[in-house]
Amino acid sequence: MKKALVIGGTQFFGKRLVRNLVDSGWDVTIATRGRTPDPFGDSVQRLIIDREDRKTLEEAFGSTDTFYDCVFDQSCYSPIEVKDALEVLKGRVGHYLFTSTMSVYDYGTSKQESEYDPYAYPIELKSRREYIGVSGYKETKRQAEAVLFQTGDVPATAFRFPLVIGEDDYTGRLQFHVDRVKAGLPIGIDNPESRLGYIDSEDAARFIQFAADQKLQGPYNPGSPGDLSLQELLDRIAHAANTEAIIVPSTEKESTSPYNFEASLSPDVSKAVATGFEFRKLDDVMDGLIQYYLQTE
Repeated sequence: MKKALVIGGTQFFGKRLVRNLVDSGWDVTIATRGRTPDPFGDSVQRLIIDREDRKTLEEAFGSTDTFYDCVFDQSCYSPIEVKDALEVLKGRVGHYLFTSTMSVYDYGTSKQESEYDPYAYPIELKSRREYIGVSGYKETKRQAEAVLFQTGDVPATAFRFPLVIGEDDYTGRLQFHVDRVKAGLPIGIDNPESRLGYIDSEDAARFIQFAADQKLQGPYNPGSPGDLSLQELLDRIAHAANTEAIIVPSTEKESTSPYNFEASLSPDVSKAVATGFEFRKLDDVMDGLIQYYLQTE
């Protein structure tokens, strides 16, 4: 039986990943702060850690010499946290799979994996609290990938996910748009023509496990092929709701779209598609979720 360590795994597609691994017969351990309840019962083992406190990792993992076929890192927000995990688990990991983001790229559409090179990016170690805002999120994931690929002595994969959407999206970002269009409320967007990429949450979880099973290495852009402008997204919602979308400048925080990016950002997913994995079509994913949220009170 293969052993998996999931660092995180109690929210959104991390929760789906854990469930899929358990259902596939993996021996799963989840390592979290222990603050978020999980639905896994006796089907997983649990360790309590704090990614910002290396001592908690040493205490949790030092009590056992377990070898993990795969470590799935779902909760890393600084390069120091990757460094600590690699060092504490040194010699006990067969494959390290890291959840990154398409935000490692500069703005643009159809961004390819080669457009950010973590093998050559200068490393600067900082804590997660030193990375502020959107630019900080972009840099912390760049740095984390750089530490993983440059210093880790283990096969590694980084998943540069676009916007993850699904009925289980606790952030409510897509639902925000549906709810406001349905209610006839304005949405603050500065550049309605900005194009963004998306992936279904179940596809995200399944591709992570697929990469583990297939032993894929290096960076990958998983996602539904194609992208949508914010204008296209709101027009689609408005059509489904039989109303009109009201777009205004983002002057008020309450009405500002959580997708109000400075410019377009979407990945080229051809490398991930070439592995043989089938991602759901963007139209099917988006239309299904819009209907789901329209029917949700």
